[in-house]
Amino acid sequence: MTTIETPTDQQVTNFRLQQAAGHIGAHVQGVDLTQPVSAIDSAALVDALHRHKVLFFRDQEIGHAEHIAFARTFGPVTASHPYDDDAPTEFPEILKVDNRDYERKFGVKAASYTNEWHTDVTALLNPPAVTILRADTAPTRGGDTSWTNLAAAYAGLPESLRTLVDGLRAEHRFGGRNPIFAADSSYGQKVQRTPLITEHPVVRVHPVTGERLLFVTPGFTHRIVGYSRKQSDALLDLLFDEVTNPAYTVRFRWRDGSVAVWDNRATAHLAPSDINHLDVHRTLYRTTVQGDVPVGVDGAVSRSISGEQFTGS
Repeated sequence: MTTIETPTDQQVTNFRLQQAAGHIGAHVQGVDLTQPVSAIDSAALVDALHRHKVLFFRDQEIGHAEHIAFARTFGPVTASHPYDDDAPTEFPEILKVDNRDYERKFGVKAASYTNEWHTDVTALLNPPAVTILRADTAPTRGGDTSWTNLAAAYAGLPESLRTLVDGLRAEHRFGGRNPIFAADSSYGQKVQRTPLITEHPVVRVHPVTGERLLFVTPGFTHRIVGYSRKQSDALLDLLFDEVTNPAYTVRFRWRDGSVAVWDNRATAHLAPSDINHLDVHRTLYRTTVQGDVPVGVDGAVSRSISGEQFTGS
């Protein structure tokens, strides 16, 4: 059984954790998300998320209301997405992830926003702290999601390279260096009309655990500040190779009723590309928890180039 320490005693939670991979991920058993999560279990789940980076739940037959209520375990829930105009009127926190919608939005056939590794919405000044994703309709084959541990990626760098990247800043914007969406698509036009661009530390310090995190990913990181394009691309390619090292990852097979919760500050994830050519239906629903403004090793915070903070209720 998982336990949490209090100043006076030790209290036992109602759920069990089974580690999913060597560096990241744990399966949670014994939690029914159709019911309110107790205060003890909530505190233990938050602690487990900080330790394991991503938590997996199976067989959770919940709707939007229960999904949002569970998300509040981890903090204030934001609106669905800065560029979403399809959220349910009665549940504006819900983002629909449906492979049938992306050709209309992006002008290309895709299973998700991007088929590159990414941390959610790092073009924002305060990217989400936590993301909660649930599967409503999962394909019978394919469509897996993978996550990687950004603390392990940082620790895996040689000391000399860690010293270099500790002092660097990078510009994040939608699509990174190679946007998947067409510039003249409805999504591309939204990005051009109201751009979100932020300069983040290449290494951010986790506000709870104090871990140093390699905070760059192909899906959003556009360039290293102060470097030429050629130099920036070479260094980003090197860092992306470490972030996406399979040794730091875990892969999850979705089934109807599956839920994944990840620490968006400490992870990146990879949406599927293996079903883009298939005539399958994949629908998931996402909520995000309001994040903090990243802080670098030197104590300097991120700087918005375009766009405001994204806050929750």
